[in-house]
Amino acid sequence: MPPRGVKKDSKRGRQYEHVKASEKAQGKSESTAEEIAARVVNKEKARHGESRTASKTSTDDPKSSGERGGERSGTAKAKGRTKDQLYAEARKKNVKGRSSMTKQELEEAVG
Repeated sequence: MPPRGVKKDSKRGRQYEHVKASEKAQGKSESTAEEIAARVVNKEKARHGESRTASKTSTDDPKSSGERGGERSGTAKAKGRTKDQLYAEARKKNVKGRSSMTKQELEEAVG
């Protein structure tokens, strides 16, 4: 069941069902999939001004969660971009020799 204030046949209701199905397909339990879907929908509602209250991270984030690609995820592991993310950025900037660069070299090349 979608979060409170979200009708099942609305855009956010469909988004909730889609995210929940996707999480279940990835092997998550029913309750975990529902929790993740509700969080995604609530964050999107906050970003688009559809909720009464919103946290700073929901509204002030320069990128959406999909665009961020895990840049802020995890507390125990080192923060920052992955080598794949750095490589993709280097490709966009047309950096020569990027395929043979290490992560550190990619970081320096991309900036």
